[in-house]
Amino acid sequence: MEIVQKVSGKPLSPAPDESLFDSGLLDSFALPDMVGELEKSFGVKIPDADLAPRKFDSIERIERYLEEHSH
Repeated sequence: MEIVQKVSGKPLSPAPDESLFDSGLLDSFALPDMVGELEKSFGVKIPDADLAPRKFDSIERIERYLEEHSH
């Protein structure tokens, strides 16, 4: 996922279910940046209440979240 690579600054390709935070690819400081990129790229508004690393912990979870919240 290009957004994860852009935010992390690392050209890695994590497995869909790999934890982006446990692996060190992202940290809690990168979460707002990633959410901002997701909002721009997918035209969604992610409420502050959803800014939990757990919701965006893997590519799979990000995709699921976007599917559930896109209009």
